[in-house]
Amino acid sequence: MIIAGSLVIICGMLLLGVSVYVAFGAVLLFLAAMGGHEVSGYLPSGSTKMRSLVLLAIPLFMISGIIMERGKIAAPLVSLAELFIGHLKGGLMAATVLACGVFGSISGAANATLTCIGSIMMPHLRRSNYPEGQSAALIVCASPLGLLIPPSGNHILYGWVAQQSVLKCFLSTVIPALILITLLIVVNQFMLRKYDDIELIERPEDFKMAFRQKATLAVPALLMPLIILGGIYGGIMTPTEAAGVAVVYAIPVAIYVYRGLTWRTLVDALTDSGVIIGVVMVMIFMVLIVSKFLIFEDIPNIAKDLVYSISDNPIVILLMVNLVMILIGMLMDDISGLLLSTPILLPIVVGVGMDPIHFAAVLGVNLGMANITPPTAPLLYLGAKITKTPVSSMLLPTLIFIIFAWLPTLALTTFVPEIALWLPELLLG
Repeated sequence: MIIAGSLVIICGMLLLGVSVYVAFGAVLLFLAAMGGHEVSGYLPSGSTKMRSLVLLAIPLFMISGIIMERGKIAAPLVSLAELFIGHLKGGLMAATVLACGVFGSISGAANATLTCIGSIMMPHLRRSNYPEGQSAALIVCASPLGLLIPPSGNHILYGWVAQQSVLKCFLSTVIPALILITLLIVVNQFMLRKYDDIELIERPEDFKMAFRQKATLAVPALLMPLIILGGIYGGIMTPTEAAGVAVVYAIPVAIYVYRGLTWRTLVDALTDSGVIIGVVMVMIFMVLIVSKFLIFEDIPNIAKDLVYSISDNPIVILLMVNLVMILIGMLMDDISGLLLSTPILLPIVVGVGMDPIHFAAVLGVNLGMANITPPTAPLLYLGAKITKTPVSSMLLPTLIFIIFAWLPTLALTTFVPEIALWLPELLLG
């Protein structure tokens, strides 16, 4: 009864648009009011976990992502991609997808990727007569690449909660991300076949000179993921240290190289980062306490027994797990969904033989897709605001991208373990 009441409170408040941390706080108050559950007993556990050094990487990567977003770091990356394929029909939209992937490797977040790439690319796409709704939908559907391409804050959290190698979690979604990029571009090209009035970007006569200029300008931005990932996988830095290096590197690049920030606007960016980080860390604390309660009440085993009572077929179980993750991701942000679903669903998938690193990839793709799936779809509504495009014109193309790009990627990631495990095993053993 208490558990059912807790679920009703969480789902009800989230559907009403209440902040995630407030919804979980209400659950804690409900547990305290119902009696028999000393909520204060869970607080030390949450406080202890919050002091983890690994968790420090989350706010540091968030700071570096915001600095890079406001420092006009993405513009030279977009310009370089346009140089190669902008002269082709659909090339500008393909460049948008590639730019989301590259910037995702810098920001590690879907919101930052959507905000930055969307604000840069949408005016270009409009001027070139690309269909507005489809263009905005593609940007939205490509933005979760920020969650899949390392470094990813979600994988740091998953590795921390599931006690798995963060480095292997990073690598688990690289191939799924490449599959998704390919499918998004292919599906988009097919959807563009009926549009004949698209204006193409002229290819420069002196291509080598143009490439040299644009590549030189893009090098500082491209060096950031190379420094971070090279340092991590080279054993030089931990993810937390790499996040600190990312902040230190991002500041001079944004101020002196791309001149998107000044020291005064940097202070504004850091202030805004502090507000966002405060909300996220409070949210993580609340979700950790609720997760501790779920574990104490043996909810993971109860859920496991419930699933096995329905079917013991591994394929059916994985389909049910995927459905639950999609529903969780539709109700809340990716961080909350990850923290809540990992302790409940991980024992179930391990019970059918799924490797925890494989589950990291499945969880990443699932939560990324859920955040763009109507009716809740937080990234869809953010994308409408960033691109100044009505949600109604984005719905159909978004659903097409989900059905023909995201769902095949999820199916391959779920049922072909090698897609998630090959790269971690190859590079880390």
